[in-house]
Amino acid sequence: MDPQAACDVSRRRFGLQALGFGGALLASTQLTAYAAETVPNQATGPVQQGGLSPRLTMHALDTYHGTPAAGMRVDFSRIDGERITQLATVTLAPNGRSEPPLLIGDSYRVGTYELLLHADDYFAMRHAVLPRPAFLSKIPIRFRVVDAGQRIHLPVLFGPWNYTYYRGS
Repeated sequence: MDPQAACDVSRRRFGLQALGFGGALLASTQLTAYAAETVPNQATGPVQQGGLSPRLTMHALDTYHGTPAAGMRVDFSRIDGERITQLATVTLAPNGRSEPPLLIGDSYRVGTYELLLHADDYFAMRHAVLPRPAFLSKIPIRFRVVDAGQRIHLPVLFGPWNYTYYRGS
């Protein structure tokens, strides 16, 4: 190979690398500036919750069918030490949400609570072809309300073999 051609190749390679590095640096600077302008203050709730009173709501999503858990039965209870007091049995709305809220107003108090999702009945109602006996039957979710001045939303994702939930707001 001609020494002049080798020099030209290395110069081209260096030039391309410099352009790539400069472009990446510029893009990251612009992304940081964009993020600083668009990320909302996380110390407050989303705008759509502005003006809503404190409440407890839930939303169940069926990951097996990829739909909201419309029609699912959920037992809602308060736990005081060893005593469990059932407060309500709700059937989830077509959007998979508890409507009205599970707790709102004077009923919304600090304490330990449990949601019992009837997954076995739900999948039977949906005519899901699953092994018998079902791996999951009833799904218990226990949680605490430590500040009755906050809005708490519990999204629950579940399928025939797993579930997860988290505290939303």
